Amino acid sequence: VVYLPIFSLQGIEGKMFIPMAQTVTFALIGAFILSLTYVPMMSSLVLKIPSGRTFSDRIMAKTEAFHSRYLFKSLRYSRLIIGAVLLLFAGAVFVLSRMGGEFVPSLEEGDFAVEMRILPGSNINTTIRETNKAAHILLTQFPEVEKVVTKIGSAEIPTEPMPMDAGDMIVVLKPKKEWTSAGSFPELSEKMSRALQVLPGLTTGFQFPVQMRFNELMTGARQDVVVKIFGEDLDKLVKYAHQLGGLITKVPGAQDLYIEPLIGAPQVVINYDRAALSRYKLSVKSVNRIVNSAFAGQSAGPVFEGERRFELMVRMDAGLKKDMEDIRNLPLPTPSGIPVPLRQLAAVEYTNTPNQIQRENTRRRIVVGFNVRGRDVQSIVQELQEKAAKNIDLETGYTMTYGGTFEILNNAKAPLGVAVPISLALIFLLLFLSFRSVRYSLLIYTAIPLSAIGGVYFLALRGMPFSISAGVGFIALFGVAVLNGIVLVAEYNRIRLGEGLNAVQTVLKGTRVRLRPVLMTALVASLGFLPMALSKGSGAEVQRPLATVVIGGLLFATFLTLFVLPILYVLAENIRKPKASALILPLVFLGLGASAQKPVTLEEAIQIATENSLSVKNAKLQAEYREKLIGTSRDLSPTELSSEYGKYNGLRPDNRVAISQQFRLPGTYQKQ
Repeated sequence: VVYLPIFSLQGIEGKMFIPMAQTVTFALIGAFILSLTYVPMMSSLVLKIPSGRTFSDRIMAKTEAFHSRYLFKSLRYSRLIIGAVLLLFAGAVFVLSRMGGEFVPSLEEGDFAVEMRILPGSNINTTIRETNKAAHILLTQFPEVEKVVTKIGSAEIPTEPMPMDAGDMIVVLKPKKEWTSAGSFPELSEKMSRALQVLPGLTTGFQFPVQMRFNELMTGARQDVVVKIFGEDLDKLVKYAHQLGGLITKVPGAQDLYIEPLIGAPQVVINYDRAALSRYKLSVKSVNRIVNSAFAGQSAGPVFEGERRFELMVRMDAGLKKDMEDIRNLPLPTPSGIPVPLRQLAAVEYTNTPNQIQRENTRRRIVVGFNVRGRDVQSIVQELQEKAAKNIDLETGYTMTYGGTFEILNNAKAPLGVAVPISLALIFLLLFLSFRSVRYSLLIYTAIPLSAIGGVYFLALRGMPFSISAGVGFIALFGVAVLNGIVLVAEYNRIRLGEGLNAVQTVLKGTRVRLRPVLMTALVASLGFLPMALSKGSGAEVQRPLATVVIGGLLFATFLTLFVLPILYVLAENIRKPKASALILPLVFLGLGASAQKPVTLEEAIQIATENSLSVKNAKLQAEYREKLIGTSRDLSPTELSSEYGKYNGLRPDNRVAISQQFRLPGTYQKQ
């Protein structure tokens, strides 16, 4: 039941964590079956009662004595301890509310994927030249770089189409132990980014290869956080995007700012003066044809070379169209035979025109993206949202949405927010069915907030934000913490009912008896997660939050469960129950107690109690049942009668009648 919320995750986050939940679930089912079959059998064959006290027995004896001494003292200061625990829980809630959040920590993939962009509208030769300069800087200034590979434009199969002014640079790095310029990936990427700032007009964004593709699949952009501004007017979209970009540069942890270039592609625009065209008896169509022939070229007819056929293209010589003045001075023939330069018929100028128009759900939009370094995604986005709400006044019809890993984090939280309460409710239902008491179920349920306290504090001490990985750790933690509560409360109830001790004596004895299994449960789980918490290898970024939550939560919850749960049990048992007189009072008003009471002797009272005691009657019935059961010791197994009819051995029908009787060894009946 504890791992039920993980199965509610959908999409990429589900693919990451559901296999773990399936593995643990099937492992628990297998362990449950083996605990009822294989473990008892092997225990009867292998386990032996030691003749004397072992080393572990001596250690546990000292531990039990130490715990019993301080447990007895804690029972005297129960209110103070409960108040301190409540303060710790309130502090954990406060720390959790201030703690940042992210979907999953970034995995160190070993190489860098650098998104490079130059001025919009640049040709492929310019892009190749600038990317080669950038690759040369990285190879010469950073000995950690093994090689650099750059991809520009689109391949024959355009799986990743890009304009000519953009390129992907894959920086292959040497093993981390050979690094000399930096000690971590964020530090190295920051130094590389500063080194590339010497190239004018070049913008870079350092990420890991899989992370970049992951972001591109999610939102269509390659940055960690993507802000989409929707509206109709392109100029206003660009204005809002640059305002937001200015705010992003002031947010700590936001780097590699990218503003989608909607406007900025330089084009030569020819605006014709129709009055001048009419004076020279020219049409727009004829002038366009001449301009197009001069600069783009037009077919003058087919040319044959043997059996091959080509279109003969006619255009102006490249040396005559180097700058704007060549375009303005283009001679145009007129019906009078006197050529006229284009400048007299039209205004020729450079203008910035829309580079691209992107739409999403039929609405125009612009993208502003940035990468996250040295900080969690949730706190950065929250700070940016606050600044954007104060400094950017969006007009009616313009909206702003935040996506990327922040969107994935929210999408992962939504199903967990529904499934976790359902899972906790199912746990409470199972506890109630086991103990048949709301009071005891709530007592065991206190292990959940107690375990959460340690998990939150340990995350904060290690400087880790809350992530889905840490959330999965909390889910696993709750199950083990509840298990310890079940062990203690079940033992308390057994001692209380079987030995008739008071509440204080019950918790002292019960905790002493069950101290070993409670400690073993917590220590085994904590030590099992210790390698994940200390790991620094590949994929350790995802493992560390999960292991940190489980280890910190179990250590803290075990300590508090061994002291707080006994205190709560004593308080629950000492709650005053309604007196018997209060229950008999309604009978008095009904007249059942109107007659005078007859005094009885001690012998008569004992006889009445014996005849009417349900426990005595039950014991007598059990004794009679056992005596009657002796007579069945020599009962034989039922006789089996079977018959068969059919064509088994040939074409003729066969028939068979059989009677069988099973007997056990004679010694078995004697033992029974």
